[in-house]
Amino acid sequence: MEVFKIAVTGNVGAGKTTFIRTISEIQVVDTERRATDETASLKKNTTVAFDFGRLTLNSEQLLYLYGTPGQSRFDFMWDIVIKQAQAYVLLVAAHRPKDFRGARRILTFMNQRVQIPMIIGLTHTDCEGAWQEDDILLALGFNNRKNAPTVIKVNAEQPNSVAQCLVVLLEQLMLVSAV
Repeated sequence: MEVFKIAVTGNVGAGKTTFIRTISEIQVVDTERRATDETASLKKNTTVAFDFGRLTLNSEQLLYLYGTPGQSRFDFMWDIVIKQAQAYVLLVAAHRPKDFRGARRILTFMNQRVQIPMIIGLTHTDCEGAWQEDDILLALGFNNRKNAPTVIKVNAEQPNSVAQCLVVLLEQLMLVSAV
């Protein structure tokens, strides 16, 4: 059995836990606890270690999904998760520009540790105040589209949208594996 290990990372509230819950065929293993810091203004509970979900692709392939905490104080978990991953998706909430600096920090952290396929999943693109893709890429440090990773809009609550995001990521992983 071939197992693909995918990390799902991003800021608090970007949709990581929801993304995994939406697509996982098993009950998601999570480490959510009541938020006690500024995170409480965004949501009641927050991930403090990781989320884990599984998806069977076919009779020979499984997908393991590992969601990271969004807070930088848990970056030791980012380190553990990313070093085991074969690819990752960085979820960015398009309607919260104040979080873009944190997303850039996560992106830098991950890329300093591994060079693996990745994509950016833009969540909350239908919300008031959502930034456009090119502006978000600029905020994340990509000065031109040629150097930027693939960007896909994703609704973490819709199975088809999450599946499409994972298909794009797996296609990139297969391209790298074929080289």
